Amino acid sequence: MADKYVALLRAINLAGKNAVGMADLRAMMERLGMKDVQTLLQSGNVVFTGARRSDESTEKLFEAASLKTFGFATDYFVRSAADVQAVIASNPFPKEASADPGHLLVVFLKDVATPSTVKALQAAIKGREVVRAGGRHAYIYYPDGVGRSKLTAGLIEKHIGCRGTARNWNTVLKLGAIVNA
Repeated sequence: MADKYVALLRAINLAGKNAVGMADLRAMMERLGMKDVQTLLQSGNVVFTGARRSDESTEKLFEAASLKTFGFATDYFVRSAADVQAVIASNPFPKEASADPGHLLVVFLKDVATPSTVKALQAAIKGREVVRAGGRHAYIYYPDGVGRSKLTAGLIEKHIGCRGTARNWNTVLKLGAIVNA
């Protein structure tokens, strides 16, 4: 049986590094047996239909294929359509999402964020950013914008204890609409 999924790539097409063409990414996914492959933007957002299997095994399959196809390693974060809808429904910042969606990010994580790691991350923040987490994702509101913030991916990963990739709220909503169409 086939289900719909979202795959998020980490750190591609940033400042000319780790360049991946979306047509090439779609072709790779299709060679791996994925169907109905669609990409959103140039930052590595893929919606596809595939056989039901664990997110971890699908991530490893894509990561190995990317290394072979593109010549560099990158992390994949795979979520089912239901997972994406749960992320949207569980947003602890509805007011901010409505008024300022570009400053609300969802960080999709490799592992579960524990309450103690989220508390440690919030304590390490020097600005006005606010973090909430649940399961394998964290929501971060950057009231003063992401570009000037001292809350970087490195700081997040240091305190949460695993790798992640972030998408702004607008992108999360678009992915939710595509995966559930």
